[in-house]
Formats: sequence, structure tokens, C-alpha cells
Amino acid sequence: MAALTPSKSPPSPPSALRILGIGASAGGLSPLEAFFANVPPRQHMAYVVVQHLDPTHKALLPELLQRVTPMPVREATQGMPIEPDCVYVIPPNKELSVADGMLSLAPPMEPRGMRLPINVLFSSLASAHGDLAIGVVLSGMGSDGTLGLQAIKGAGGLTAVQQPDSAQFDAMPKSAITAGCADIIAPPGDLPARILACLDRMPRLDVPDPSEPAEPSVAPEVAEAAEAAEAAEAAPTPFQRILRTLQRQTRHDFSLYKSSTLHRRIERRMAIHEIATLALYADFLEHNPHEIDLLFKEVLIGVTRFFRDPDVWQYLAEFTLPALLKRQYDQRKDSHLRAWVVGCSTGEEAYSLAMIFTEALDKLPRPHDITMQIFASDLSPDAIATARRGHYPLEISKDVSAPRLARFFIAHDNGYQINSDIRDRVLFAQHDVVLDPPFTRLDLISCRNLLIYFDQSLQRKLIPLFHYSLRAKGVLVLGSSETVGRYTRLFAPLQSKLRIYHRQGNTQSSDTRLPVKSIPPLSKMTKEPFVPPNNASSPATDNLQAAADQVLLQVYAPAAVVVNDEGDVVYISGRTGKYLEPAAGKANWNFHAMVREGLRTPITRALRQATNQREPQHLPGLQVQLPGGATQRVDVTVQALREPNALRGMTIIIFRDIAPAPADISSKLASATVTQQSHVDELQHYQDEIQTLREENSASKEELQSANEELQSTNEELQSTNEELTTSKEEMQSMNEELQTINAEMQTKLDDLALAQSDMNNLLNSIEIAILFLDLNLNLRRYTDRASKIISIREGDIGRPLSDLTTTLQYPELNDDALDTLSTLAFSEKEIHATDDRWFTVRIMPYRRLDNVIDGVVITLLDITTTKELEQALRKDLPS
Repeated sequence: MAALTPSKSPPSPPSALRILGIGASAGGLSPLEAFFANVPPRQHMAYVVVQHLDPTHKALLPELLQRVTPMPVREATQGMPIEPDCVYVIPPNKELSVADGMLSLAPPMEPRGMRLPINVLFSSLASAHGDLAIGVVLSGMGSDGTLGLQAIKGAGGLTAVQQPDSAQFDAMPKSAITAGCADIIAPPGDLPARILACLDRMPRLDVPDPSEPAEPSVAPEVAEAAEAAEAAEAAPTPFQRILRTLQRQTRHDFSLYKSSTLHRRIERRMAIHEIATLALYADFLEHNPHEIDLLFKEVLIGVTRFFRDPDVWQYLAEFTLPALLKRQYDQRKDSHLRAWVVGCSTGEEAYSLAMIFTEALDKLPRPHDITMQIFASDLSPDAIATARRGHYPLEISKDVSAPRLARFFIAHDNGYQINSDIRDRVLFAQHDVVLDPPFTRLDLISCRNLLIYFDQSLQRKLIPLFHYSLRAKGVLVLGSSETVGRYTRLFAPLQSKLRIYHRQGNTQSSDTRLPVKSIPPLSKMTKEPFVPPNNASSPATDNLQAAADQVLLQVYAPAAVVVNDEGDVVYISGRTGKYLEPAAGKANWNFHAMVREGLRTPITRALRQATNQREPQHLPGLQVQLPGGATQRVDVTVQALREPNALRGMTIIIFRDIAPAPADISSKLASATVTQQSHVDELQHYQDEIQTLREENSASKEELQSANEELQSTNEELQSTNEELTTSKEEMQSMNEELQTINAEMQTKLDDLALAQSDMNNLLNSIEIAILFLDLNLNLRRYTDRASKIISIREGDIGRPLSDLTTTLQYPELNDDALDTLSTLAFSEKEIHATDDRWFTVRIMPYRRLDNVIDGVVITLLDITTTKELEQALRKDLPS
């Protein structure tokens, strides 16, 4: 059963503030702008933005986002209260989380290349707001955000991911989609509308579900029988139809799960498909088998991590496991400890248990032969497949200490691989704790955060079942929100706060009800299925020859067996009881386990040789010990089968009894002598073969030892190089993401600068004033179109000295006056006559930059010809 992580806070009221967390990395500025440009106003929702930023560079993200949204955009500060319809942006070199309705900032816990701020924000949202949390992952490199989305999804929140083909860098969106934790996948501009539509169709479940019956006050058996009778009489509700459809497709019965949890999961799927009612979704489910699989995975969302709830693991490592090991060491009766992790999800908890067991084992006195076998089971086949691979992302370094990473994992470029020592301690199996028989004779059971999803009737069945499965003084570990309930006579607390109990009593509980599951027929358990003909059910034949052949084959033909390439018996002909005997214990149809002493060694050697030979191998005069103490001599023939095609790759073994010789004394003595000599020859032959094998083995061992030492040395060097390269890669990836963010911000600033330059050009040209901009050396830097009609200037004259330019102005002192203004910073203004009878006011002033530094001069030429003509006309009209 997939282990789910419940929200630690109670369900929030409908009016509670929803918080939407957004994570982005490289290439994330453009999607962020597209997202907020399409957010409708006044949605009573807060937005928290986390982006991978350069820790040494001031972020421009708040200013850039403020341009596309009317909501206030603020840089987060410690303890800032979260208000609706506001956007909060992470500052550089910080980790941002949410707690108690406020923002919390903390220094990064990891070196630069290992920071995962998006996971930090999303995990805090899942813990603090449960099903009100919303997580969105946009463009970026790496896989930051995936674990956080899994936490939000497990808490009942909503998750959304940018469509990968619309992202500049699609690694982060693809990682989230591959992990199966994306409810909505869309371009960034479409995400706000999709999220809001999904929230509108997702009803609240804070009121009791009328379809969920109250706790019965009568005996559980009577209540269950009454419920079954009522359910049989009433027509199935849409919810019951959905559960029955799930059971038909997946074999698993979810009717005993808490209906509020199931309703929430179902309504998430309904919101994604925009289906309004349960009845319509039940119809949709019946006609879409793929949706049944998706709903099944939705119900079994597993959210777990290594060493979750560190206090529990610390107590197990320091007290519980050492006590179990000491008891085994002192008793020395059974050196094999057995544990069962129920609802193991993707295996982190099972591997965590294996790690602390290995550490506890190292503290025992030597020598000892104590081992531990961990059975880890889950309902989800995908989760079991992931657990068996044992490959986990780089983000586990936040939960697993560096010494444990170095000891129990092998580092790769894209994650960590559990090493073989830990992997061999854990046996993973797809198992339904409700329907399948339990594991037994256990010393420890870990069932954390699973019982909370079952109703009380199912919990009352499982607790006694765990008691049945444990040995005396066995340990039961439950989740932080789970207890053994009324079964205090079965389990006593070892640490109540941590939900760790030990088994009481040596008798089984009367409440124990073992699940019963039918065992498949033997023909389905063999690698090469074969069902021998059943004479009782075979049709009678009128063909005398066929009937006679059948009798002869069954009665007079020699006994024989057919085995496959692994030695499993797939067909038996005749009576083979003299030669084969079923092994004690679990049913085992392997030939090597069934063959009697005296035949096993020579036939095993012949089977190995038969695969490479076309001719049959004859083993004459073998002696087999019969049950009554007598011996029987038998000739054995071993033949590899190549025809027909159905038998290709198999081997037939034929047994023929040898009749005993006359019982006279001389023949007996001769037979004994021959037998003795045969045994001596055979013994000598075996000794020669053993000596040859020893010599070959010794030579091979020396060669392998030498090669192994060289490989170990090379491996150590490569491991060291790999660690250095991994560290460098992580740092380079982090710096690359930060540079991508800075580059996007700088590109935006360049666009703003180009726009400002265009505005200035249009302004200067629109006022129709001739203006020259000169640098400190009086070289031309910029000019307006009006100035080119007074001074001979072309586009190629940019950078030429002022003194080289020809002009219509009768102003030879222009260059000298410009130098005086540059040196004295005093304004110069003169009225100058031009050769074309026009007059200009020439004003020379210093050019000041924004930082108040003089960086040249500005010359403006204002046409005053009209003013001069008017002045002259007035003077003529005045009396002398």
C-alpha cells in the first residue's frame, strides 16, 4: 500500500487563504511574466516566487514582475505576513518557507551547487496548508521542485507544471511530469485560468460525508452484516460504482478506506477532466480503462523520504534495534531477524531501516552470525519497481548524512544508487495487506502513515493481524497520527510519543482474521508450463492401435522425466518413485532437489555435458538407495532434446532398472569385486578431477586477485575523479542557472534601454532644435537632424573633432569657447550670424552624467532669425 503523508494541520475553512508557490530556474523570467500577466485580480490568493539566484547579485525580479501585474510585488523579509493578492519574491542567498501565515527566511543549508530552494518552499506549503497548497514548476535545469510537488500532491493540494515544449529549459518540468506529480500541464500563460477553473470545480470536504456511516454502537460483526444487507438492497451510489469499477480493474477493494480521502482524490481527477458530478465521472470511468489506472495511482500517491521523522529513527538506532540484536546474540537460537515495512512506497523507509540495522550490527561483539531480512511491500507496482531499482535523486542529500551517503550509496551524475549490501537485505513485493496473507515470525513491523487512510473497521482487523505476525516481544512502529487504539492488551508502548510498541503475550488474539488468497496451480508456477493429459477426462478412442500404444507407454515404457534448462521438472512418464522424492518444506519441483542419493552427482554432471553434445549419455550400473534400505542398480540415459520445437532446450532423463544376477556365492563375490573395483576407479577419477580443478582454480584465483587489485586501484582513482567532477558539475550548473537568470534580467534592461533611446531620439527630433553632443575631447558623439542643416554632418562623422566640421556659422571661436566651458564649467551663450543671413543663439554647457560626472559638452543652436528681423523692423520705425 502506498504510504501517504498526511497534512499535519487540520483542514482549513473555505475562507482560508490559498498560497500558490511558483518555482523557476534558468529561462524562468519569461514564463513568470506570462503567468502573472494572466492572473485575474482579487482571487484571494497569495503568490510566493522562488527562483535560483546568484547569491552575490542584487535581484531585479520584483521590479520586472511589477511591470506585468497590478498586484503589489515585494521582496520577502523575515516574518513578513502573507496577504491575499500579493506577490512575494525570494531574496538572493536565502531559503524561503511558509509557517503560521508568515514568510520565513534562512541561510542555505547546502553548498552552492546543492541548493534546492523550490523543494524547501513546496514542502513547507504542504506541511502548513495541506490541501490548500498549490505548487507550480516552470522552466529550469535539474530536478528541483519534484519532491516538493510530491509532498503537495500527497497532502491533497494542487500541482501544475509548464508544458515542456514551451520552456526554454525543460529539465525541471520533465522531471515533475516523469515523477507523476503534475495535475495540470499547460503553457505558462494558460496555467492561471486552468488552476482557477480546477479550484472552482473542487468542492470542500469539511462537512461530514452523508454517504459515510457513523461508527456503529453494536458489535462490529453485527454492524458489518447490517451494512452489507443494506448495501445489497439499495441501488449503488455513483461513489460505490466508482469503487466497484476500481475493484474489477485492479482487484483491490477500497470500500474500507476513509471516504473523505477517496472523495478528495476522485474530485481532483474530476476537476482535471472538467466533470461536474460523481455520476458523470462514474460513467466516464466505465468507458475509459486508462482513467481507472490513473485514478488507482492517484489514490496510491506515495510520499516518503529517507529517515522521515528523525526522532523515530534515532530511537530505533539507539535503543530498539540494539535490544533486538542483544536478545538474539544472548539466546543464540535464531540468528536471523525479520522485519516487514508495510506500505513501503518507493523504498526509502525500508532502506533506512537496513542502514541503521547495519550500523547497529557493527557495534556487536565479534564473532557473530546475526543477519536481517527486511520484507517491504506496497500495493503500487510502479512504486515497487522504483524501490527495486534503488536509484534516487541528488536531493536525498538533505535527508541522508554525508557519512551514510559515502558508505551506503554509489554517487552518479544524476543521483545516488543504493549499494548491493543494503539492497540484498531488502526483499520487495507487491502485496495487499488487506487481501494477501501476512508475513510471519517477524521481529519488527513498520507501518507508518497508512492506517490513517483506513476506516475503523479495517484498523480493527489489521492491529491483531500485526500481533499475529510478530514474535514475542516484537516491535511495532506506527505513524505520528496512529495508535493501537483499544488493543492495549496486545501492544504495550515502548515510546508513546514516537508510536513505538512491543508485542505482549504469547497467545494469539481472538480478533485475528487472516486473509485467504487462492494459490495458482502448479502448471502456472513453472517456467515452461506443461499440463499432462488426464486420462479420466480424455475422450475415449475407438482406435485399437492408439489405445494399445497408450497402455504400452504407460505400463511398459521406462520411467522418464523431462526438465527445462533450470532443472525444473515439466513432464513425468511412468513410475519414478524409486528415483525421485519430493523435498521437505515448500513444494519444489526442481529435479536436483528431488533426485535420490546415488543418482544426484553423476546425473548432474551428465546434464551439464548434455547441452553441448548431440549423442545421448549413458550412465550404466548406478546404485540408488531405496526407502526400505535395499539398493537398486539402474541404467540412466541423458539426452538433450532439439526436436520438436516445443521441446527444444529441454533434456530427457530415462531410468531402466537392472535385474539382479543369480544369487550364487561365486557370482556374488565376483559382483562385489567388480563393484569394489568400480568404486575404486570412480573414486580415483574423482580425485584426479578434483586435483585438476584445484590447480586451475588456484591459477585463476591468482590472476583474478591481481586483476582485482588493479581494478580496485583504478576504481578508487576513478571514484575520486568522479566525486570531483560531480562537485564541479553541480557548482557549474548552479552558476549557469544563476547566469541565465542574470542574463534574462540584463536582456530586459537592454530592451528598456533601447526603448528609452528611441524615446530620446524622437524627443530630440520633435523639438526642432539643433543639438550637438561632444565628448571630453570635443569629438562628435550624437546630433539631431536639425543640426545637420547648419553644420555639415553625416552619419560617418560620429567621432570626428568639432574643429574638422564645416559650418555656415560665422563663429571661428566655437571650438575655443567649447574648451573654455569644458575647463571652467561656465555656460556660454552668443548670438551668431550665418552666411545664409540667418541668426542663431549658440549655447554651450557641460554634459553631466547621472552620477554627476562631467563627460563632455552640449551645444544647442536656436534659430532666432525671425526675432532679429522683427527687431530690425522695430528699430527702423522708431524716430531717430
